[in-house]
Amino acid sequence: MVFRALLVDDESPARKELRYLLQDYPDLQIIGEAANAIEALELINNLDYSVVFLDIDMPGLKGIDLARQIREKENPPAIIFITAHEEFAVEAFCVNALDYLLKPINPKRLDQAIKKLMSFSSSQTAQNGGEATSNNSSPSNGKSSTENGDRLLEVLPAEQRGKTILLRPEEIIYIYTDKDSVFAKTQKESYLTRFTLRELEARLNPSLFFRTHRCYLVNIRRMRELIPYFNGTYSIVVDDNERSEVPVSRTQSRKLKQILGI
Repeated sequence: MVFRALLVDDESPARKELRYLLQDYPDLQIIGEAANAIEALELINNLDYSVVFLDIDMPGLKGIDLARQIREKENPPAIIFITAHEEFAVEAFCVNALDYLLKPINPKRLDQAIKKLMSFSSSQTAQNGGEATSNNSSPSNGKSSTENGDRLLEVLPAEQRGKTILLRPEEIIYIYTDKDSVFAKTQKESYLTRFTLRELEARLNPSLFFRTHRCYLVNIRRMRELIPYFNGTYSIVVDDNERSEVPVSRTQSRKLKQILGI
């Protein structure tokens, strides 16, 4: 199978370097280059690509914004970000990027990204009954997707003290809103996310997370006590270090009791 690649970077030397590094991969064919996101979008709308190597910080439309538009396509190419800016990693994960490489490009990291691309494509071909396709949808690694086609989050990118932390859903005890921000609470820490609570409700496994209240999502497996409150409402005691209590609205209390069989 031949992978058709598009290189998108506003700096010509950067595109030349990447082209040089990619020549060692005979199954990857560079068939397009663009100096900005608008040019890239026009190319993507007129030809099916397998993968887009995409810079983030470009004049005009940014790479992240282009990635969001690419994701709306029916059968979008995989996206591998190549950038000098590590602070966009959270946004990159939010648009289901296949990988995120920092400049100057480390050949070993590039090799890992190419292998990930080929591995994903092979799994997609197997799922399609052995029928190879020239372009690929965003990677799902065989996991379930939401009703609107977004894949369920396998890790939740979050921030703490300037670092991007990747949280596994099972280690998240509950998620809550505080003013205009959304935080994921683990055993000991709270981490800022860039998602809305509604987005997380849609993107996290519904068999694991339950919306107890307009401001809370709770990991069902981390609930320890259900305490009656008033007017048919409850509080849930969870098993973080603080033994936090999470409110359950009256409407959601009925649903929760059905889930728990009580």
